[in-house]
Amino acid sequence: MLGDSVMITHTLFSLPFAVSAVLLETAGRPPANKVFWIVLAAFGARNGANALNRIIDRDIDARNPRTADRHLPQGTLTVRELWLFAAGMLALLVLAAAMLNPLCVALLPVAGILVFGYSYTKRFTWLCHYWLGVACSAAVMGAFLGISGAFAWRYFPLTGGVALWGAGFDILYALQDIEFDRKEGLHSIPARFGETGARIIAALSHLGALAGMGSVFLFWPAPGLFLGIALAACAILLVLEHVVSLRATSHRIKIAAYTMNQIIPLVYLCGVALDIYVG
Repeated sequence: MLGDSVMITHTLFSLPFAVSAVLLETAGRPPANKVFWIVLAAFGARNGANALNRIIDRDIDARNPRTADRHLPQGTLTVRELWLFAAGMLALLVLAAAMLNPLCVALLPVAGILVFGYSYTKRFTWLCHYWLGVACSAAVMGAFLGISGAFAWRYFPLTGGVALWGAGFDILYALQDIEFDRKEGLHSIPARFGETGARIIAALSHLGALAGMGSVFLFWPAPGLFLGIALAACAILLVLEHVVSLRATSHRIKIAAYTMNQIIPLVYLCGVALDIYVG
């Protein structure tokens, strides 16, 4: 039930990009112990963040017909249970950071701001989607830093691409709540710019995402034909995502924003891995 509440399967959103970063930075020969702690950190951060989101937004969720059947509004989970789960997940993040290197530990307050801050951003800015995107992309930057222990400029384009990708699909997802958000005084790009404006901004965000994902060709020797094919497949999936969401029913939006965006990172990871180990 806890897994359903925090949608634990959605760890697949950013984790494959994080693993791709590890493979790129280590030329496909990552230390097993670092891979373990990086995956554990990403798992803990993502699921802890979503548990906190459910707690912080529980009153809003109860008023929104689309989310009123979630576990907290329905009483099938308690706030205490989710707090304990969130604490456990964030403890995993802290432990994993401590096992990686001092820089990862020093950046834990930044991770805390991203994790705690997202649920509040919709209360004061329509840029909330980009906050979520940056939070998703932190797994990628964290993977790079977990391996190297230091910042490098080459880490930022891919990390930025993942941030734009996450923001783009979150904008599409928010199309479902335009009227509710306006009524409640909540901020989102669809509520601020309308459906057409939101779709344009989401499309531009995804164009930027593809550029960021493709930037790895400039900074690492491994990417080649397989990643090129994977990027083309990702582009096709992103186009299909926007097409599927044109009829903004709840079912279609979930397919566009959730199902397709669980596939895209796996396709990207396959391209990176094939170029490193086969190409």
